[in-house]
Amino acid sequence: MGYAVVLGEALVDLLDAECEGRPVFRQEIGGGPLNVAVGLSRLGGAAQFVGSLGDDVLAGRIRSFLDDAGVGLTGAVTVSAPTSLAVTTHAGPEPDFRFYGDPPSYGLLTADDLDVALVEGADVLYCGSIVLLCPPVLAAARRAWSLTTRLRVFDPNVRPRLLDGPAALAGLREVVVEFAAGAHLVKLSAADAGLLWPGEPVEGVAAYLRELGAGAVVVTLGADGAVVAAGPDPVRVPAPKVRAVDATGAGDSVMAALIADLLVAGEPAEPTGWHERVAFALRVAGLVCESPGGAVSMPTRAEVLERFAS
Repeated sequence: MGYAVVLGEALVDLLDAECEGRPVFRQEIGGGPLNVAVGLSRLGGAAQFVGSLGDDVLAGRIRSFLDDAGVGLTGAVTVSAPTSLAVTTHAGPEPDFRFYGDPPSYGLLTADDLDVALVEGADVLYCGSIVLLCPPVLAAARRAWSLTTRLRVFDPNVRPRLLDGPAALAGLREVVVEFAAGAHLVKLSAADAGLLWPGEPVEGVAAYLRELGAGAVVVTLGADGAVVAAGPDPVRVPAPKVRAVDATGAGDSVMAALIADLLVAGEPAEPTGWHERVAFALRVAGLVCESPGGAVSMPTRAEVLERFAS
């Protein structure tokens, strides 16, 4: 089994919480791609994180956290910027993210910073999330995308607060189309699909991305499971019933589980193989939802099998 390169952001999440009856923010290390890398490592896969990290104490904590999780840092670079923060609150079904840091510490990786040998040697390359809104990192992602000859995985992980008007949304949609067309797997949420293609059913979005060239498309639906487009018609895969307390990182854990299986066995030969893999990935996400936090709640494969033994 080889390794996956996960190209994206790492930052610090400030999560809405309560202490002794007062509202507070709980500090956690996060960022969608970081969550994916940690989740992949805990599921038994080898992950290399590629991105830019700040030069402060918080960045040191991120490095230590990734190192302790078994995630490689060969492709991570240090930049002269304080670590970006993401303040997360819950006022509806979807969390609201507000980002602080100018320039964002996660947005300073350049194409010249890429470790070419590291990218070329990866069995799976993941790109996506909010770094695609940063021109330097977008250029780095495009270069990495062109360098790999193996499996490409993409997740737009849209954050509306970072989109400054219709033109920015249209630009992001073009980027999503570009990467999806060359991806072996695309994972996005129903919220992502609704923002990028308003009014379109998720099955229609999944089918459209496959028409562009994506090998398989998975659209997560929260407690309702996921839509999987890997054959002639999209199929709905149900999620397990869980005692959810915090959905932070659930979608990222789905991505981590799917990459872990790609590392072990490559692409499924039949659409039903994708359905089975997504069913397992939804169990991983269900277990994540039963614990507070994002990266810190990523489970091992043994923990998933034990939780859903019946």
